[in-house]
Amino acid sequence: MKNDVVPVQIRGILPANSGCALFVGNDEKVFVINVEPQMGAVIGMFLRDTPKERPLTHDLINRIFQGFGINVERVIITDLKNSTYFARIILQQQNELARKIVEVDARPSDCLALAAAQKKPIFVSAPLFEQVEDMTEVLEKMNESGSESEAD
Repeated sequence: MKNDVVPVQIRGILPANSGCALFVGNDEKVFVINVEPQMGAVIGMFLRDTPKERPLTHDLINRIFQGFGINVERVIITDLKNSTYFARIILQQQNELARKIVEVDARPSDCLALAAAQKKPIFVSAPLFEQVEDMTEVLEKMNESGSESEAD
Protein backbone atom coordinates (compact mmCIF):
# COMPACT_ATOMS: atom_id res chain seq x y z
CA MET A 1 0.00 0.00 0.00
CA LYS A 2 1.30 3.45 -0.90
CA ASN A 3 2.04 5.77 2.01
CA ASP A 4 -0.36 8.68 2.24
CA VAL A 5 2.07 10.76 4.31
CA VAL A 6 5.79 11.51 4.28
CA PRO A 7 7.76 11.84 7.55
CA VAL A 8 9.57 15.17 7.94
CA GLN A 9 11.39 17.20 10.57
CA ILE A 10 11.97 20.88 11.21
CA ARG A 11 15.33 21.34 9.48
CA GLY A 12 15.89 25.03 10.14
CA ILE A 13 14.38 28.26 11.40
CA LEU A 14 15.57 31.48 9.81
CA PRO A 15 14.40 35.09 10.06
CA ALA A 16 12.70 36.29 6.88
CA ASN A 17 11.32 39.60 5.63
CA SER A 18 7.75 38.67 6.47
CA GLY A 19 8.45 36.85 9.74
CA CYS A 20 10.21 33.56 10.08
CA ALA A 21 10.93 30.77 7.59
CA LEU A 22 10.49 27.24 8.90
CA PHE A 23 12.38 24.77 6.74
CA VAL A 24 10.51 21.48 6.94
CA GLY A 25 11.52 18.30 5.17
CA ASN A 26 13.69 15.21 4.96
CA ASP A 27 16.72 13.99 2.99
CA GLU A 28 14.68 14.05 -0.21
CA LYS A 29 13.22 17.57 -0.08
CA VAL A 30 12.90 20.62 2.16
CA PHE A 31 10.19 23.28 1.84
CA VAL A 32 9.41 26.53 3.63
CA ILE A 33 6.44 27.51 5.75
CA ASN A 34 6.39 31.19 6.66
CA VAL A 35 5.20 31.93 10.19
CA GLU A 36 4.97 34.93 12.48
CA PRO A 37 8.30 35.88 14.11
CA GLN A 38 7.00 34.99 17.61
CA MET A 39 5.92 31.50 16.45
CA GLY A 40 9.36 30.90 14.96
CA ALA A 41 10.94 31.89 18.28
CA VAL A 42 8.56 29.62 20.25
CA ILE A 43 9.22 26.62 18.00
CA GLY A 44 12.98 27.25 18.29
CA MET A 45 12.68 27.31 22.09
CA PHE A 46 10.87 23.96 22.09
CA LEU A 47 13.43 22.41 19.72
CA ARG A 48 16.29 23.56 21.99
CA ASP A 49 14.43 22.71 25.23
CA THR A 50 14.99 26.29 26.38
CA PRO A 51 13.74 26.85 29.93
CA LYS A 52 11.11 29.61 30.22
CA GLU A 53 10.37 31.81 33.23
CA ARG A 54 6.63 31.56 32.67
CA PRO A 55 4.58 29.12 30.60
CA LEU A 56 3.86 30.16 27.04
CA THR A 57 0.51 29.46 25.35
CA HIS A 58 1.73 26.14 23.94
CA ASP A 59 3.08 25.15 27.38
CA LEU A 60 -0.39 25.88 28.78
CA ILE A 61 -2.04 23.76 26.07
CA ASN A 62 0.38 20.92 26.85
CA ARG A 63 -0.39 21.14 30.57
CA ILE A 64 -4.13 21.07 29.87
CA PHE A 65 -3.60 18.02 27.65
CA GLN A 66 -1.62 16.34 30.45
CA GLY A 67 -4.38 17.12 32.96
CA PHE A 68 -6.93 15.36 30.79
CA GLY A 69 -4.63 12.50 29.78
CA ILE A 70 -4.38 13.70 26.17
CA ASN A 71 -1.27 13.09 24.07
CA VAL A 72 -0.29 14.55 20.73
CA GLU A 73 0.13 11.49 18.52
CA ARG A 74 1.39 13.29 15.41
CA VAL A 75 0.81 16.31 13.21
CA ILE A 76 0.17 16.30 9.49
CA ILE A 77 0.61 19.24 7.14
CA THR A 78 -2.21 18.43 4.76
CA ASP A 79 -2.69 21.03 2.07
CA LEU A 80 -1.69 24.33 0.46
CA LYS A 81 -4.43 26.65 -0.80
CA ASN A 82 -3.95 30.26 -1.89
CA SER A 83 -0.43 30.32 -0.36
CA THR A 84 -1.77 29.11 3.01
CA TYR A 85 -0.76 25.77 4.50
CA PHE A 86 -3.29 23.66 6.39
CA ALA A 87 -2.57 21.08 9.07
CA ARG A 88 -4.20 18.61 11.44
CA ILE A 89 -3.14 17.56 14.90
CA ILE A 90 -4.01 14.02 15.96
CA LEU A 91 -4.73 13.70 19.67
CA GLN A 92 -5.24 10.56 21.73
CA GLN A 93 -6.92 10.28 25.10
CA GLN A 94 -6.60 7.03 27.00
CA ASN A 95 -8.33 6.21 30.24
CA GLU A 96 -9.58 3.13 32.06
CA LEU A 97 -12.72 2.99 29.92
CA ALA A 98 -11.59 3.67 26.37
CA ARG A 99 -9.15 5.15 23.93
CA LYS A 100 -10.31 8.13 21.89
CA ILE A 101 -8.53 9.63 18.89
CA VAL A 102 -9.47 13.08 17.62
CA GLU A 103 -8.22 15.03 14.60
CA VAL A 104 -8.26 18.81 14.96
CA ASP A 105 -7.78 21.42 12.24
CA ALA A 106 -5.01 23.84 13.27
CA ARG A 107 -2.46 26.25 11.89
CA PRO A 108 0.74 24.46 10.86
CA SER A 109 2.73 26.74 13.17
CA ASP A 110 0.67 25.64 16.19
CA CYS A 111 0.92 21.99 15.12
CA LEU A 112 4.70 22.27 14.71
CA ALA A 113 5.06 24.02 18.07
CA LEU A 114 3.12 21.28 19.88
CA ALA A 115 4.99 18.53 18.02
CA ALA A 116 8.33 20.17 18.92
CA ALA A 117 7.27 20.58 22.55
CA GLN A 118 6.25 16.93 22.90
CA LYS A 119 8.90 15.52 20.52
CA LYS A 120 6.18 13.96 18.35
CA PRO A 121 6.37 12.99 14.67
CA ILE A 122 5.58 15.41 11.86
CA PHE A 123 4.20 14.32 8.51
CA VAL A 124 3.24 15.94 5.22
CA SER A 125 0.57 14.53 2.93
CA ALA A 126 2.26 12.79 -0.01
CA PRO A 127 0.46 14.85 -2.69
CA LEU A 128 1.47 18.10 -0.95
CA PHE A 129 5.07 16.93 -0.56
CA GLU A 130 5.23 16.27 -4.30
CA GLN A 131 3.76 19.71 -5.01
CA VAL A 132 6.00 21.95 -2.85
CA GLU A 133 9.15 23.58 -4.19
CA ASP A 134 12.39 22.00 -2.98
CA MET A 135 14.33 24.57 -0.93
CA THR A 136 17.18 22.25 0.16
CA GLU A 137 19.82 24.28 -1.68
CA VAL A 138 18.64 27.53 -0.10
CA LEU A 139 18.88 26.02 3.40
CA GLU A 140 22.33 24.55 2.66
CA LYS A 141 23.63 27.90 1.32
CA MET A 142 22.31 29.72 4.38
CA ASN A 143 23.91 27.17 6.69
CA GLU A 144 27.23 27.42 4.80
CA SER A 145 27.22 31.23 4.90
CA GLY A 146 26.85 31.15 8.67
CA SER A 147 23.23 32.26 8.87
CA GLU A 148 21.83 31.01 12.13
CA SER A 149 19.65 27.99 11.61
CA GLU A 150 18.03 26.98 14.90
CA ALA A 151 17.38 23.32 14.05
CA ASP A 152 19.53 20.42 12.82
